[in-house]
Amino acid sequence: MFDRDQWNEVFQVLGKNPLRTVATAFGVTWGIMMLIIMMGSGKGLQNGVIAKFTRVSNCMFIWTQRTTKAYAGFGEGRSFEMRNADVQYLKDNLPEVDIVAPRLQLGGYDGTNTVVYGIRTAIYGVYGDTPDVDLIEHRPIDTGRFITWDDIAERRKVCVIGRQVYTDLFAKNEDPLGKYVAIQGVNFQVIGVYSSKATGEGFDEAVKNIIIPISAFQKAFNVGDAVGWLSITSKPGFSVIDLESKVVEQLKIRHKIHPDDNRAFGYYNMEKEFRQMNGIFIGIEWLSWFVGILTLIAGIIGVSNIMLVIIKERTNEIGVRKAMGATPWNIVSQVMLESLFLSAIAGFVGVIAGVWLLELVAGFVDGSDGAFRNPAVDISVILIALSILCVSGLLSGILAASRAARIKPVEALRAE
Repeated sequence: MFDRDQWNEVFQVLGKNPLRTVATAFGVTWGIMMLIIMMGSGKGLQNGVIAKFTRVSNCMFIWTQRTTKAYAGFGEGRSFEMRNADVQYLKDNLPEVDIVAPRLQLGGYDGTNTVVYGIRTAIYGVYGDTPDVDLIEHRPIDTGRFITWDDIAERRKVCVIGRQVYTDLFAKNEDPLGKYVAIQGVNFQVIGVYSSKATGEGFDEAVKNIIIPISAFQKAFNVGDAVGWLSITSKPGFSVIDLESKVVEQLKIRHKIHPDDNRAFGYYNMEKEFRQMNGIFIGIEWLSWFVGILTLIAGIIGVSNIMLVIIKERTNEIGVRKAMGATPWNIVSQVMLESLFLSAIAGFVGVIAGVWLLELVAGFVDGSDGAFRNPAVDISVILIALSILCVSGLLSGILAASRAARIKPVEALRAE
C-alpha cells in the first residue's frame, strides 16, 4: 500500500491518458456531488417547513361546534361553550395531560377589532390568554414583560402588543410601556411588546395581535367564563395523538354530548401534522439516497470499464511482469489500487464541489422567508457516501484485476 514504486506506477498509468482519466472520474464526481446536493436540499426544505411551525409538536387544539345528535334531553343542533372549569377538569381526569391553555378571541375566529391610541386607529386581533400559552407558542419579548398569573388573578386590564401594533400606533422610539390603548372602547395598559419566531407571512400575522389576560377579557367584554378553545399538550412519554380521543371523550361527558356525535367538537393535532411532514422528508431522504447511489454506481461502472480498457492496453506489460516472477496478487493489488485511487480522488472532488454548492446556495437563502433554509448535509452522510464509494471502487477493480490475473505470460508476450 505504501510502496513508492507502486504509487509511481499508479500515477504513470492514470496520467498516460489524462483526458480519459478525467472523463472517467467525472462520472464518480458527479454521482457523489448529486447525492450531497439532494440530501442537503432535502434538509434545507425540511428546515424551511419546520421554521414555519412556531408551536410545540406535542400539542392539540379543541373547540366547540353544533351538536348533530340529540342526547340527555337536548336536541340536535345545540350550541354550547367550554368553560374555565374545563381546564382543571381535564387535568384531574387525564393524568397524561400537561398544559391546558384556554383562549378567547374577540370577534370570534379570525375576527379583528378597532384599537385606538391617541389619534391613531388600526384593526388587530385581540386574544385573551393565560401565561401557559407562552409555553406552547413562545413569543420573544422585545420590551416589558408577558402576562402573569397575578394579572389573571387580579383581572388586570393590561396587554402585550405585537411589534407591528407598536409600529403602527406609537411614534418612533416612543416608550409604549404604561401607555393605554382602547380596545372596543375599553382601556388596557401596555406592559410589553412581543416579537415572533415565525417567518414570512406567519411573522407578519403573528405581530399584528394584542394579548390580554383571559380573566380581564371575560370581564371587560362580558363573556362570563366562556372559553373559545383549549390548547393542550401531553406530558413527556405520552403521545398527544393518543390523548386526543380521551380529551374529546371527557369533554363529551362533561357537556352531555352524545358519545357518537363526532362533529360536536373540532380539533387539530400538531403531532399528526409533524408526523406527516417527517414521513414526507424521510421519503425525500430515501429517494435522494436511491437516485444518488444509482448515479454513483453509473460512475463506478465507468471506472470498471476504463480499467478493463487499461488492462487490455497493458497486456504485454503484464506478461513481462509475470515472466519476471510477479505473482497474481501483485497484479491484482496493483489494478485494484489504481481503481480505488481513481474512485477516491473523484469522490473527494465531488464532496468538495457538493458542499461548496450547498454553502453557495445557503448564502443566498439565509435570512429569506421562503420554505428553504440552511441547506446542509450531515458529516455522517458524507462518510457513508465515501465508504460506499471506496467499496464500489474496490469492487469495480475486481473484474479488471481478475482478468489481468488470468493473463498467461506466453500469450501476453505475443500481444502487440
